Amino acid sequence: MGFRVIKTAIATLMAIFIADFAGVAGANSAGLLAILGVDVTRKRTLASISARFFASVLGLLLAFGVFYLLGFHIWVLAIYILVAFPLIARAGFKEGIVTSSVVVFRVFSGGEISLHVLVTQIELLIIGLGSAMVVNFLYMPKTEDKLLETRREVDALFSGIFQEIAASLRDPYRLWDGKEITDAARKINEGYALAKRAAENQMISPNEAWTAYFIMRKEQLSRIEGMLELISQVYHRIPQGEFVAVLFDRLSVDVNQEEYTGITEQMLAELEEEFKKMEMPSTREEFEMRSAILQLCRELSLYLAVSKKNKAPIPRIAEKRGAKRKQASIK
Repeated sequence: MGFRVIKTAIATLMAIFIADFAGVAGANSAGLLAILGVDVTRKRTLASISARFFASVLGLLLAFGVFYLLGFHIWVLAIYILVAFPLIARAGFKEGIVTSSVVVFRVFSGGEISLHVLVTQIELLIIGLGSAMVVNFLYMPKTEDKLLETRREVDALFSGIFQEIAASLRDPYRLWDGKEITDAARKINEGYALAKRAAENQMISPNEAWTAYFIMRKEQLSRIEGMLELISQVYHRIPQGEFVAVLFDRLSVDVNQEEYTGITEQMLAELEEEFKKMEMPSTREEFEMRSAILQLCRELSLYLAVSKKNKAPIPRIAEKRGAKRKQASIK
């Protein structure tokens, strides 16, 4: 049983008890309206309840006019639907059409139009939808732990992907089913939906950090898919592939860090300088594979640029590593 079901039950009972205590006729109808008003986030609740309330008021006014002119006949309901539904949708309250229909059909069942009937229906709307809004605003389940867990799962999948890439560069004949790619895409989508829901539950200054994280990972996954196409062009083991494999070994560790370390970026810059000093390929086959490796390095650079933009940097790590390399070269 989901938490939304529990909230719906509480809102329904609350609405019925309040309506009954206030002496409003048709207290059970307030419970039905409460059921329609419960939603998954605070922002959506506010938007949904507003649309349902104003759609119902507009529907009541239109129904009173139609019933006054044509009477209470079954075929009149069809006329009401043909007239009211397009007008409610055009007014921007499309989400409230069902709620307004419940209220109008209740008036039709009563067979009476008067100021008292109109006021009663509006009171039921306020009590029913108001109870749903109160219950929704009082408590929403916290998602921080789930978001953190999803992030760790995505990071672990990315780490596994980079390990597989490194292994493929060392052994081009190695087979890999790519399961981590599809798993990562699914987890990113789940995390993004959860992050959006969490942001919608924050009425004032919503935290968009989680949403930005999953957007970043989605963009990076697209980069990784491009990398895999390039790796497929490296069909023999070459020294350059081994050098780049070391970068992905490092990246499989860095991807689990919350901050941007800059280590892989520094290693990539050094490797690109080494590539410039190497002799030109002697065969067309070697040229094609080294070209794919070079393009792979460009894709890796773009991947790292996305991380650098979205993650908090720790420049001191890369700087310390660069300083050690300089000292080693002097010795």
